[in-house]
Amino acid sequence: MSTPQQQQPPTGQRTTYTIGTRESQLALVQARHVQSLLSQTHPTLTFTLHGMTTTGDKVLDVALSKIGSKSLFTKELDQALYDRAVDLVVHSLKDVPTQMPDGMVLGAMTEREDPRDAVIMKQGMKERRLEDLEDGSVIGTSSRGNLNTRLKKLDAPDGPYAALILAYAGVHRLGWDDRITQLLSPPTILHAVGQGALGIQCRDDDVDVINLMKPLDHLDTRLRCMAERAFMRCLEGGCSVPLGVWTEFAPTEGGKRKLKLVGSVTSLDGSVQIQDEVETVITGESYDLDVQAASELGVVLGGKLIELGARKVLDEIKANKPPVTD
Repeated sequence: MSTPQQQQPPTGQRTTYTIGTRESQLALVQARHVQSLLSQTHPTLTFTLHGMTTTGDKVLDVALSKIGSKSLFTKELDQALYDRAVDLVVHSLKDVPTQMPDGMVLGAMTEREDPRDAVIMKQGMKERRLEDLEDGSVIGTSSRGNLNTRLKKLDAPDGPYAALILAYAGVHRLGWDDRITQLLSPPTILHAVGQGALGIQCRDDDVDVINLMKPLDHLDTRLRCMAERAFMRCLEGGCSVPLGVWTEFAPTEGGKRKLKLVGSVTSLDGSVQIQDEVETVITGESYDLDVQAASELGVVLGGKLIELGARKVLDEIKANKPPVTD
């Protein structure tokens, strides 16, 4: 991962900034990473952390799909920004609603970790890959709580689980790479929208903070994630809806690049999956035009999946969910 170059703060700027974060183990690791990047980039400034507990952290005994809220892991942090208790907030991008709250902006998306999902087998098992497991084996996929808790449940001798599927990025950031036995790539499975990336949110009128974050914004990550988030927004999905994506760049003639976006919608029981892919040329001539092209790519793919029947699948999922609240 590249290290940002040191920047000089604008004249008259305040010298201490507060970073808001959830208090989970992973969230704090991620916030400290951003704190370190900001400190390296702006060595004359001070960045402090302010931990908070969100709704998603409090309700651990209910599946995400059954909680009627569209901002489970962000609402309290959004309020802290509105109240000016914090100056910026570090999120796992996949937790951030695609429709930003009024007055807020994602000022930076840091360089993405590998977005694939990882397989972690129960300790003591000789099997290393999902395809090696016996028929009827139980796989944990929608785990809540910190990684230590999840691994204890997995490894419990009388526990029902043979393996867990978790985002590689979180496992890696917490230093548990030695537990990973397999990485899952397309076509086996697509990953969640924004997975592996961090989104740094701030108030849209806070010019100082927006300028501070610019060196941390990773262009390829932003383009890939803007396409993914536009796809999700088009389908009105969220972190509890089974949407899958995959994005990648490839060279084209003339020295330009094309961005490919693969997306899928899957019914909750896995009996129906609708998938397609689209691509567009990223010219590299204009930041704004490239971001616009990436976003439009997501909308195009969302429209294609709707034509293929995705709306019916999503409507059936939503019909079984509680009312959405803020």
